[in-house]
Amino acid sequence: MYAYVLLALAGLIYPAGGKPACVPHARQNFTELARASGLGALEYEVQTDDYYFLKLFRIPGAGPPVLLMHGIFDSADTFVVRGNGSLAAHLARRGYDVWVGNARGSWYSRRHLYLDPDRDDEFWDYSFHEIGVSDLPAMIDFVLEKTGRPRLSAVGHSQGNTIFYVLGAMRPEYNAKIDVMIALSPVCFLNNLSRAVSILTEAFPLISGFLAVAGREEVFGEGSVARVLYEEVCGCGRGYDVCARRLYFPIAGADPHELGPDFFPTVVRHYPTSTSRKNLLHSALLSLRKSFSQYDYGPLNLDLYNSTRPPRYELRNVAMPIALLVGQNDGLSAVKDVEALRDSLPNVVEYVVLPYERFNHVDAVWGRHMNKYLFPYIDRVLQKYASDRNITKPEA
Repeated sequence: MYAYVLLALAGLIYPAGGKPACVPHARQNFTELARASGLGALEYEVQTDDYYFLKLFRIPGAGPPVLLMHGIFDSADTFVVRGNGSLAAHLARRGYDVWVGNARGSWYSRRHLYLDPDRDDEFWDYSFHEIGVSDLPAMIDFVLEKTGRPRLSAVGHSQGNTIFYVLGAMRPEYNAKIDVMIALSPVCFLNNLSRAVSILTEAFPLISGFLAVAGREEVFGEGSVARVLYEEVCGCGRGYDVCARRLYFPIAGADPHELGPDFFPTVVRHYPTSTSRKNLLHSALLSLRKSFSQYDYGPLNLDLYNSTRPPRYELRNVAMPIALLVGQNDGLSAVKDVEALRDSLPNVVEYVVLPYERFNHVDAVWGRHMNKYLFPYIDRVLQKYASDRNITKPEA
């Protein structure tokens, strides 16, 4: 169904027989983006306990390690795509040892020991649950082994912090390995969404059913019809007016000052990457069921959970220190929902409603002036909680 939407948009911009106003430039990868900012990046591949291989990038520094995790439909690129104004570049220049992860399914993490993402639907049988209980532990353990440190700090954007709540609830031994987790645009409870997001959420179970019948377990895969149409519609011509103003802003919150037409084609080249139908459905169900719970397998719940309903994640087990940074103009991460999250977690060390009133869901990673309205808060938290103790010599 998302392909039909994009086809309709394409019809608005390119009438029959028409051609795109431009051709999007080739996408630079993470190391190329880092190099353009004068930073060297290393690449590693980490294997999970269920045999996925994940790409993990590192911008080496002498300071404490900080792991950055992206949100849904995103990749590590989101933390370097703004060049010297990006979070990864900012932290690297402050001396931190910056690590940037990629969840399974993104274009950097499309490998499995046994499964082929292009042929085997089983590859896409995951949601943010598996990212939290398998991907995150593998990356955290790898970083700590490489650096010789007992703990790391983390910054997660959107679903990139949801997975830490899953980790802390389901594998509580990992709470002790995290000095602080800074949650940007926190996503956990989704009870006060914007109207546009509510409409999409309510429609997605039906869309998911169509995708399942069509055998489309991967959503927005590289080279797919949807991806090609998206690039032609959003990356060219009137793309900013049609896609940023009419699609992104109603969902994320409008802020043309921070995400302008000059930068939007760059966003289109790097976002979205692919994810699973199951991940999208699990995310939608958080809102529809008004519960931060595990995936709903319907009739199979009784066998899997010994209950007709999926169990809730026990947020009281999430003992890691957490800093919540929320925007007043965020269509996905409403202040009321973040307040509920704050009251449910046992160890919230910072709670900040950012004073920049237009701060929306994507300003945390793509904003033009993040150095002014966001980075000072991140710096303050890391200076206070990032551990520089019990250091051993890092592995080369």
